[in-house]
Amino acid sequence: MFQGPLDHGVIGRARESGLLDVRIRDLRDWTRDRHRTVDDEAFGGASGMLLKPEPLATAIEELREDSAWVVLLSPQGRPLSHSVAASLAKRNHLLLACGRYEGVDERVRTLLVDQEVSIGDYVLTGGELAAMVLIDAVARFVPGTIGKGEAVESDSHAAGLLEHPQFTRPRTFRGIEAPKVLLSGDHGEIARWRHRESLRRTLLRRPDLLLKRGLSAEEAGWLSLHEPAAIEGLLRLTGGHVPGTQLEKRGES
Repeated sequence: MFQGPLDHGVIGRARESGLLDVRIRDLRDWTRDRHRTVDDEAFGGASGMLLKPEPLATAIEELREDSAWVVLLSPQGRPLSHSVAASLAKRNHLLLACGRYEGVDERVRTLLVDQEVSIGDYVLTGGELAAMVLIDAVARFVPGTIGKGEAVESDSHAAGLLEHPQFTRPRTFRGIEAPKVLLSGDHGEIARWRHRESLRRTLLRRPDLLLKRGLSAEEAGWLSLHEPAAIEGLLRLTGGHVPGTQLEKRGES
């Protein structure tokens, strides 16, 4: 399951060059019965199976080095975000435990897990796909993995905003022309255009991000001028005030 995604592209090249060391372990290697059993029925008569504590605990304890940070992939964990990935990338060794079935025995979670991470408010058949997503997100912060270092810092969510629209050749495609400002050579104007379009796109698509990030008076004023309906809708949802921003219905914009 891990072979395809981790052997190709950016992650594959990072592994080949030694920037990233990813090792996949089979939990059944830490079982002691002839059937190599890793799961059992939950106490209390609930449906579904749980990962047994003995194999998982033994595996974590044997693989865990002094600097290892144990992450359990679980729908109950903290949502994976740009900042979470950046924080995890600062650690030298991550030990990822993939939940399965109905989850893991609570005693393993309590005794041996340092952090729980979720990749979204939905349920997967197992934590393996979530682990691959986490590996990809974290690896991008490892120096040398991405060609240009600034690319990570300018990605969507890096500044709490969605990324601005992007254009490349040809200049006109099916009657739609790329914005003239991007061809002007005026880097100051280009930066301002990109920032404002990031604000606009975030307001229209992910207004919840603006509530977390906040807005300066200048940003709030520009959005109120260019996207008044979206701003009014945001204010109605928040009772006339966007917490943590300079934006209020009374209109200091």
